[in-house]
Amino acid sequence: MLAVTAHDHAPPGPVAVLANPTAGRGCHRGLLPEILSRLGRAGRPVELLRARTPLEAEAACHAAVAGGAGALVAVGGDGTVHRAMQAVAGTAVPFGPVPAGTGNDFAVETGFPADPRAAVDVIAEALAAGRSRPVDLARMSGPDGTDRWYGAVLAAGFDAIVNERANRMRWPRGPRRYDLAILVELARLRPRRYRLTLDGVPQEVDAVLVAVGNAASYGGGMRICPDADPTDGLLDVVVGGRFDRRTLMRVKPRIYRGTHVTHPLVRAYRARTVELAAEGITTYADGERAYDLPVTVTAVPAALRLLR
Repeated sequence: MLAVTAHDHAPPGPVAVLANPTAGRGCHRGLLPEILSRLGRAGRPVELLRARTPLEAEAACHAAVAGGAGALVAVGGDGTVHRAMQAVAGTAVPFGPVPAGTGNDFAVETGFPADPRAAVDVIAEALAAGRSRPVDLARMSGPDGTDRWYGAVLAAGFDAIVNERANRMRWPRGPRRYDLAILVELARLRPRRYRLTLDGVPQEVDAVLVAVGNAASYGGGMRICPDADPTDGLLDVVVGGRFDRRTLMRVKPRIYRGTHVTHPLVRAYRARTVELAAEGITTYADGERAYDLPVTVTAVPAALRLLR
C-alpha cells in the first residue's frame, strides 16, 4: 500500500500542466479547458506549458521545475507522462498523471482513476490538501553514460523489436502499421542471446520476450510483469524463452491477464539492479524509444511524489 504523507512542504509555486492534444488519437482534446478549470479549484495558479514536439515538451517541463513550479501535471498517455516524469523524478515537486492516452498504464497502476475527469479531481484534492504519496521509479543508465527514468515497463524483446520496426515504416498509417510490423517480425522471429545480471549475479538466456517492470503493465493493460509493485523497491524481470511463432501467438493473449508467467518457457525474477545486454536491440520504456542495449536498470524507492 502507498504511504500517505500530508503537508509535504512541496514548493509553493504554480501548477505547471503539460498536455498532449494528440494523445489517445485526440479523443480527449476537448477536455483540456475543463481539466484546467478543475485543477484551478485547488486554489493555485495553473500554467499550461507550450510545446510542439516531444523534445520541446520534456524541455518545457524541466524549465518549469527549474523556474519554481510547485507541481507538475501531465495530461495524456504513457508517453506524455514519461516525458514529464524526467523533470520531477528525484525532486520534491509532486506529480499528477491525468490518463488521456491510448495507454495509461502508469497512472492506472499507481491508483489513479482511468477516467480523466475523476483523475484530475483526485489531483486537485491532493493539491488543496498539500498531500502526496511516494512511489518508486526505475532509473536506466545507457551505454553513453546518461540516465533516464521510467515508471511502468522497459521492453527489450519482441515487443521492442516490433515498435522499432513500426517506427521505421512510412506506410500504412495508424494502427495498421503496428499490425504489419508484427507480421514482419513474426516471420523473422528467433530467440536472442541475452546476458542478464541480477544484483550482480550473471546468467545467459535465449529469449523472445524480456521485460523489466517497475509496475505491472504496458501497452494499454498488458500485464507483462503481473506481480510488479511500484512501492516495494524492487524490479520484476519477466523472460519468455525459446518461443516459436505458434506458441508466442498462443501465449500473447494471456499477457492481458498476467497468466503467461505460468507457461513453462517463462521465468520471473526480482532484483534491485538489472543489467541487460544483447546485440541489436533498442529498448522501449513506457512505450517511448529509449537506449540500445546494454542498459543497467536500478529501482529507486520513493523517487516520485504522486498527487494522490
